[in-house]
Amino acid sequence: MKLPPLVACLLLLVSAGWFGPDGGEAFVQTKIDVHRFRVIERESGNVNYYHVIEQPEGAILHAHYRPTLDSVILGMEMPEKLRSLVKRLRWRWRVQAFPAHGNDCSGKGVGDSAASVFVTFKRGLKYYTLKYAWSTEGVKGTVCDPRRSIFYARDTILLESGGPPNIWVEESIDPRAEFLRHFDPNGSLSDVPDLVGIGVMSDGDQTNSEAEADYGFFVVSS
Repeated sequence: MKLPPLVACLLLLVSAGWFGPDGGEAFVQTKIDVHRFRVIERESGNVNYYHVIEQPEGAILHAHYRPTLDSVILGMEMPEKLRSLVKRLRWRWRVQAFPAHGNDCSGKGVGDSAASVFVTFKRGLKYYTLKYAWSTEGVKGTVCDPRRSIFYARDTILLESGGPPNIWVEESIDPRAEFLRHFDPNGSLSDVPDLVGIGVMSDGDQTNSEAEADYGFFVVSS
């Protein structure tokens, strides 16, 4: 029996190690393998302070920024066949060390976050990024640091602020609705460009302090 192209693609991704199945909802659920994250932005010669920790319930990505290091961002591309199909993105993260007074939205030179997740879309030559930050201080839900240019647009959202360390918190967003809310409030779902990648960053370079966090259990609903 010949499989439909999308089904065949998903099975290929699973067998190739990109994703694993995770049923239980109406949408197709696919797990993102954290081994696929790679360095996408860093200063020349800077230390990659991320590594994967294997554990029975699934591999997680551990970040431990230490003072004097430059910030490093890890990212991975969304498989091309899924880019226009993403309906929801879920992940879990936990903070082990908060940067001192870190607040991406303060505007006072303390723009560090214990953990951040980036969601990036692309239309033509232009990239659109939403940065979801877990800051030390600040009001949850605050939107700040808007950046707009011909080829790039970005908003930062304080998704979490403070809280006890070493506690896993699960997040769930509708990427298409979020794109419209931030970049095209008068648009429709058909106007949302493809979701091309996700990224993570923990940093403490502005506050000159440690930042340590774990990321894992990324799931895409499509």
